[in-house]
Amino acid sequence: MADVPGQVTRSSTTGRTTLVTVTLGSGVAILDGTVVNIALPHIGTDLGASLTELQWVVNGYMLTLASLILVGGALGDRLGRKRMYLLGVAAFAVASALCALAQSPGQLIAFRVAQGVAAALLTPGGLAIIQSTFAPRERPGAIGTWAGFSGIAAAAGPFVGGLLLEHGSWRWIFAINLPLCAVVLLLGTRIPESRDEERTGRFDHRGAVLGVLMLALVTYLLTAWRHLPQPWLLVLSLLAVGSVAGFVALERQPGALVPMGLFTSRVFSAANAMTLLVYGALGAVTFFLVLQLQVSAGWSALAAGLSSLPITICLLLLSPASANLATRLGPRLPMTVGPLLCAVGVTLLASVGADADYWTDVFPGMLAFSLGLAALVSPLTTAVLAAAPDSHAGVASGVNNAVARAGGLLAVAALPALVGLAGTDYRDPQLLTEGYRTAQLVCAGLLAVAGVVSWLGLRGTGPMRQDGEP
Repeated sequence: MADVPGQVTRSSTTGRTTLVTVTLGSGVAILDGTVVNIALPHIGTDLGASLTELQWVVNGYMLTLASLILVGGALGDRLGRKRMYLLGVAAFAVASALCALAQSPGQLIAFRVAQGVAAALLTPGGLAIIQSTFAPRERPGAIGTWAGFSGIAAAAGPFVGGLLLEHGSWRWIFAINLPLCAVVLLLGTRIPESRDEERTGRFDHRGAVLGVLMLALVTYLLTAWRHLPQPWLLVLSLLAVGSVAGFVALERQPGALVPMGLFTSRVFSAANAMTLLVYGALGAVTFFLVLQLQVSAGWSALAAGLSSLPITICLLLLSPASANLATRLGPRLPMTVGPLLCAVGVTLLASVGADADYWTDVFPGMLAFSLGLAALVSPLTTAVLAAAPDSHAGVASGVNNAVARAGGLLAVAALPALVGLAGTDYRDPQLLTEGYRTAQLVCAGLLAVAGVVSWLGLRGTGPMRQDGEP
């Protein structure tokens, strides 16, 4: 007898296949959000790219992913989560092949944008498939597994990139996606389909367009504001504010792309606010650290990538335990302690400079940062999905993923300019070190604020009940 969606267990064949499929596919998309960072100096030298172009190699992907992920989640709820997930994986493979063949910074940025579009279709589908496929009592554990491996994928980017760069070209960081996507497509045919049967009416095209415009304008302003003429800066700023206001007003109407009713849940709102701060800091820490270790400390790409290995190990070993602890005690404590511990780690990493030694200068901060991430990642994902009804699983996942990606892209877009880095400054060890240290202290502040947000916003949350509700 076939497994019924909503009643599948992790020990069943369908459960195991579903978990492998969604964690591997989501992991590939998340990995590509960070693996490129380690290759930026090589890409810059090979293609003759400026710092702004390197920022857009990262942000071109993150911008389209964050902008369209709400659309991807809503389309999955409406047209079928499995269908949109597998479509996204296939498109991601094609875009990855094009990135590997790029011959100029402009081409690479364009193909990274295409990658982001594909990732926006598949990323929210992973969590939504878990939420709709597994029995309620099985969901926290399944989400914990997904979150743990997703965190590993994000953290393993510099290590994987360094390994590939050590033995080949930067182009391999994109080509490696092809066999992984092929495995996901093969396994994906064996998982059940699900959709929101109550989702009817016209698709919210206006909300989708406004959401993309809103994030595109904000990101462009943060990246290019120093080089824009004053009149253009004013016009674009007004357009950005107007798009934000218009999006919020439009989404209060029936049939919205993002039902604003989700945000009436204090847990959902607080968890997403914490997500914005944590993933903003995570994106910036990764972006700056791998540059600092290679340019200022003189490390190889592989050595710089290996420096983040504690993150991978801690998430792999501790994420399931963190998910189980949050299920028994509630999400408030781990989601408060985790960011604060991360803040301590980033503060320690701010001292990394020329002639840095791994064990004395990098490892203590990296270990504290890794333990903090392991404490918060699984409880965060579980809390977000538990605070939303199952019928909105795709949208809730899309919102949280959009917030996470927006946090990362906004931080990477804004911080270089805010700490005084522009053009080819990243190639000057002295200039980079000054900017790096300021950026790390800013990230530590964001993480500390995230811990406070969790403590205040998640008050009153207790153990998770068997039906998945907090």
